[in-house]
Amino acid sequence: MIGFVLELVAMLFVILAASELFTNALEHLGQKLKISDGVTGSVFAAIGTALPETMVPLLALFAGTSNVNLNEEIGVGSILGAPLMLSTLTTCMMALAILPRRGLSGHVSPERSGFVRDLNFFLCAFGLAAAAMFVPREARYIRGFISLALVLTYFIYIMLTLRASEQLVEDGHGTEADEKMFLSRIGLPTNLPTILLQLGVGLGLLVLGAKGFISGIEGVSHILGVSALLLSLLITPIATELPEKVNSILWVRRNKDTLAFGNITGAMVFQGTLLPAIGIMLTPWQPRIEVMSGIFVTLIAATWLRINSRSTGLPIWALLVNGALYITFLVITLKR
Repeated sequence: MIGFVLELVAMLFVILAASELFTNALEHLGQKLKISDGVTGSVFAAIGTALPETMVPLLALFAGTSNVNLNEEIGVGSILGAPLMLSTLTTCMMALAILPRRGLSGHVSPERSGFVRDLNFFLCAFGLAAAAMFVPREARYIRGFISLALVLTYFIYIMLTLRASEQLVEDGHGTEADEKMFLSRIGLPTNLPTILLQLGVGLGLLVLGAKGFISGIEGVSHILGVSALLLSLLITPIATELPEKVNSILWVRRNKDTLAFGNITGAMVFQGTLLPAIGIMLTPWQPRIEVMSGIFVTLIAATWLRINSRSTGLPIWALLVNGALYITFLVITLKR
């Protein structure tokens, strides 16, 4: 038990260091390419930091154990647990990180058009993925059509986000790097190859740290006797979502609200389209009670964020409500 705890602590420090490298390089990349905060956060950061949670269900489904049912439970739980964690606990943690400075009546102010676009796409896609659970597994053509629709939805989302970038930059929402690049501090030039090198190092460490953290959490869960589905819904996302959590907390504390929320909502769109498309085709994708309660809470949390998106920003107290939704989900799930 002590060994697993030490592993968790060590991997947490790796993730923290990697997040500093990654966010620093990503800001310089966005500035170099002259793209908006929305594209940098919702596309580049979201896809990059989504790698750990993407790997878990894919490895479970394609290279898991000899127990097919176990692999499918881990896959489904990991796919659905990630957006649940981001829409509830992660947004709450961001609010707590700035609560002392901005106060309960304060606001976070991501660029509104991109924030609303992200949530609209997520709610439509995730709602469709939830509806697919009621389609029999034998109806493979219908399931295939839904999976294809989810994949196309993500590509349409990417195109619209990129198309909006130029105007946003002109309106003052371009990505700006406030600090010197870490690799430049040791004498390397601040050019595209150096930026990509630091980005690659940071991303590699993020994946390494997340994998190590997952290993430690799985070890603890086995000792505690937690089921595979519950592990995937509740415990694994704590580790796999750490890069998004840490990156967004770092950005929001530096008043880079668009980058912070773009990282979260962009990852939600990625996880609400491409990953469910895989789950629908490769797993039973059935409406079990613990699964549906997670989907229900996720949709409520995302809808709550969408409702509270105002011209003045999102109230901090509203983000704390999302944390309460996560606690509600825990109570419902653990009571069973």
